[in-house]
Amino acid sequence: MAQNQSDDTGTASDDRPPARARVDGIDAARALAVFGMFAVHLGVVSYGLLPEEQSWDLHGLVRGNSSALFAFLAGVSLALMTGGTTPVRGEPRRRAVVKIVARSLVIGVLGVFLDLLAVPVAIILTYYAGFFLLALPLIRVRAALLWSVAGALALLGPVASFLLRQDLFPVRPRTGSLTSFSEFFLTGYYPAITFMAFVFAGMAVGRTDLTSAAVRWRMMVGGAILTAIGYLGSWFLLHPMGGLDRLTEANSTFLNGAPLSSVDSATAEDLRWNTIDAMHGISGQVPTDSWWWLVVGTPHTGTTFEIFEAVGQALLVLVVCMLLAERSPRLMYPLTSVGRMPLTVYTGHILVLAVIVALSPENAAGGPFYLEWFVLGSFVFACLWRYAMGRGPLELGLGKVAEGAVSVMDEARESRGRAS
Repeated sequence: MAQNQSDDTGTASDDRPPARARVDGIDAARALAVFGMFAVHLGVVSYGLLPEEQSWDLHGLVRGNSSALFAFLAGVSLALMTGGTTPVRGEPRRRAVVKIVARSLVIGVLGVFLDLLAVPVAIILTYYAGFFLLALPLIRVRAALLWSVAGALALLGPVASFLLRQDLFPVRPRTGSLTSFSEFFLTGYYPAITFMAFVFAGMAVGRTDLTSAAVRWRMMVGGAILTAIGYLGSWFLLHPMGGLDRLTEANSTFLNGAPLSSVDSATAEDLRWNTIDAMHGISGQVPTDSWWWLVVGTPHTGTTFEIFEAVGQALLVLVVCMLLAERSPRLMYPLTSVGRMPLTVYTGHILVLAVIVALSPENAAGGPFYLEWFVLGSFVFACLWRYAMGRGPLELGLGKVAEGAVSVMDEARESRGRAS
């Protein structure tokens, strides 16, 4: 298997966890998550190689799923950074916690900076930093408990969010990617009450032996089952069980409270499509005017069905990427190179968009072949940088900050020891 030393571990010593081999398939999956966010940020008009209908299909596939995959893989990385199949304890765990906190603070500040550039993109990095901190209490537990927590969040989180937003935290107009604690937890683009299910599911996967064929087989079967439950469960409740009609009656100003049966069939069908369009336009969480919204499974809705779909698809993507990275490492080299420096590539695409917006505001929405050029540029940069330097520039800086934080902790402890 084509692997190399993990970027997140150093030389093994008495007080450090042993170094772990890096799984290139995780990097490949991470690159796909970043490119999926490219596709969403740049919009359908930027897809030069695809006809319009296929462009919309691609956009619908990656919207929501790419950010969920990004969070899921963050959980996998957290688990690997803290021992993999055997959670670290004692001094190694304290060091890991300090590193994670330091990384989170830097990523959060970077996210705030990128948000200030006023690019028409929902920056995920500030949320991402918060997800790392929320995951810290569970870095010591094993896969079974992590799966239980992820499942509980998937089942109960959407209901809790619905009730809290209905009565206590109504959604307000957004002035940035993240401007308040209520946005971070409930009402933002990437609310923690939804996305922590992805993070904990990823941590559960990272606590398993990813080189085991049996583990991969279970991931494939589990991913397929979750995906099927997400899609088919939502479809069954919306169509055969009449959820779509109930939402149309609640959502339509044309009906003004009248039943859908009060209009002719053609008008009713048009109104249903209006509701479907509204489902696909949700960005973070469903409205609270009808409980039927909780059976929707479209991206960025934060429902149980959407979580099942996204986790299932993340499992499938990860297994396929691991298999391809092992069997065709040279072919996958560009993809794994991007995945080794996701922070650099993600930040770089925001900076390039900021320049485009500043110099040519009329092209802020993108244009034909923008997506292809962004992807090609990422491949070229990542491959050249990896060949020459190894870790990405921002990843290298982040690692130095984390190591520096550990050194400060060690020095502080030594000073207290001498003082006592």
